[in-house]
Amino acid sequence: MRRLLLLALLLAPGLAAAQPVPEALQGAWFQGDCARPDALLHLTHRAAARVPRDGAGRLLRFQAMRQQEGWLIGTGRGAQAPRLMLRAAGDALETAEPDAKAREDRLPGDAPLARWHRCGTVPPEVALLHGEGVAVMAALEHVEAACGGADGAACFAAVVKQADVSGDSRLARAELARLARGAAWLVAVQEGVTGDKLAGAVAAGALAGQLAAQLTVESLDYDGDGRLSAEELAQDRGRFGMARGNAEGRPLHSEAAGPGLEALRGLLSGLSLLK
Repeated sequence: MRRLLLLALLLAPGLAAAQPVPEALQGAWFQGDCARPDALLHLTHRAAARVPRDGAGRLLRFQAMRQQEGWLIGTGRGAQAPRLMLRAAGDALETAEPDAKAREDRLPGDAPLARWHRCGTVPPEVALLHGEGVAVMAALEHVEAACGGADGAACFAAVVKQADVSGDSRLARAELARLARGAAWLVAVQEGVTGDKLAGAVAAGALAGQLAAQLTVESLDYDGDGRLSAEELAQDRGRFGMARGNAEGRPLHSEAAGPGLEALRGLLSGLSLLK
């Protein structure tokens, strides 16, 4: 439950208003040897994930960004309003993470500067551990952009579009499980899981994701094709409140409704015996 609540916080309203990180700064940055990096910093339009090989990770989703004396300063959510400072340094990137008490007019203050570089080739183990996480991190922003208004159908369509790996406009169990693994990575980084335990956290999320994907498809796959469409996701949700009753209907006494309830109970009981 805790992980679900944290993931809900990642989708909390207000994040979409942040100014974007420039395209030139987005993507993966590294510290140390590219063959075995000491740390990864991944930037999207409105988020940053810093994941050291040893030590706690950090995820910031910017609700505000501003320029100050050559720095781009992103401010995240939370009581302490965590900040990340970014600036290009030739082909490299410099960052600083000021203390919460540091004055705005004196940034970066005593915060140490970190220097990052690009890697032409990413080691397979790095891509294996972080690939789905950073992909979902970016997809989340596309979903937020579509879900910020009152168009529920567009919101569900965006979910399908971002999760649809095969390109058939439907979500299979494997695609839903991929979302769950990526979400597990995001939550683990958000919680500050150390690098040596991140793989275990993602593996645990993968197991839970497989079960969640199966239950989701079984619960919402109304046409029985084993995949979910945007229409199925939006069923009773995308057009909330549109259902109408019948003027000829009259409330039934519990005795009159009894046979129907018994028939439904029997049907569900029989279905539970099917393998």
